[in-house]
Amino acid sequence: MSKLIIKSDAFILPAGLWSGYLVAENGCITALTKEAKTQENAEFIDATGQYVSPGFIDIHTHGGGGHDFMDGGAACIIEGCRAHMKHGTTSIMPTTLASSIEEIYKFLDSFRAAKAEMTDGPNLLGAHFEGPYFNKAQAGAQDPRYIKSPTPEEYKAILQYGEGIIARWSLAPELDGALEMADYLASLGILPAIAHSDAEYDQVVEAYNHHFSLVTHLYSGMSTIVRKGGYRRLGVVESAYLIDDMDVEVIADGHHLPPELLKLIYKHKGPDKIAMVTDSMRAAGVDKPEPFETIIGSLQNGQQVIVEGGIAKMPDRTSFAGSVATADRLVRVMHKSAGVDIVNTVKMLTATPARICGIADKKGSIAVNHDCDLVVFDDDIKVSAVIISGKVMSNG
Repeated sequence: MSKLIIKSDAFILPAGLWSGYLVAENGCITALTKEAKTQENAEFIDATGQYVSPGFIDIHTHGGGGHDFMDGGAACIIEGCRAHMKHGTTSIMPTTLASSIEEIYKFLDSFRAAKAEMTDGPNLLGAHFEGPYFNKAQAGAQDPRYIKSPTPEEYKAILQYGEGIIARWSLAPELDGALEMADYLASLGILPAIAHSDAEYDQVVEAYNHHFSLVTHLYSGMSTIVRKGGYRRLGVVESAYLIDDMDVEVIADGHHLPPELLKLIYKHKGPDKIAMVTDSMRAAGVDKPEPFETIIGSLQNGQQVIVEGGIAKMPDRTSFAGSVATADRLVRVMHKSAGVDIVNTVKMLTATPARICGIADKKGSIAVNHDCDLVVFDDDIKVSAVIISGKVMSNG
């Protein structure tokens, strides 16, 4: 029987900061108490002067540590996940991008193998498919060669092959066949999300009524207010504000969304409806002098990009190409730059994504009977320990 005891004067609980002791046995939190005795068979961590937070949950990331999750083979997923774990991520949703069907199937094989092999990394929550069913007018850094409308024959075959793996699928709801696809996804317990979309308000409302309850990376790759014949038409951005129950992702790296825009989103949506995500590519967590060239997407069929100024850019520097952020950076930007208190900042990277994923009964909060997935960090959001299922996985 494994036992862990942690002491801290700043546990981040749902109700606020709390001082005391956390006790965990066999990977599960068994007690939160004001007094606890150290025991010979228990590992003890004194985190006095540091925050102890629920483990960070990243539901949208394409890679890290020099690996893209679509490179092929279990190693790219395992090593990419471990790179994020060092920065506090304890649960992760590896994400695809618009690619060939062959690469999609290869990714599913890689994910299945990584799930079987990885014993010392973040929890794999399932796969997030981003594309290839997008509106070309909002392609962003997605490769236009592979963007298309959905066909039942194609996506049903993918879903059958990836049974038990795919947890979420991001697509443009205005495409022909997209609403039918969303209904089918929901029938399988898979979350449809709006992404790379040129939809107007009425289309977004209809999408919401067809199970689209999440907007992928708000403001990136989506429509906003335009004028048609003199009349203003709302886009996906404004629709996300107006639909109270719509959840939104934010890439809180300080570049995709500057601090003042993060403040605006937080003011209108609040921490219960915002999930912070990295949307990171392979350069996340890579310690290398900038600028440098790298690839977004797989090594075989990806696109060349440039990393400079803490962000990945397309070669012509006219648009971003995914972030190089890790989860600790999201917390730092939202808390230090956007001015959100630490409890609600952490909520957007723990409890809220856990609810969106349907795992809030076990993850996303420090509570008795929850999984002992934790991250310890200081006031500068420097991670000193990462704990998964009660085991210290990374220490400084």
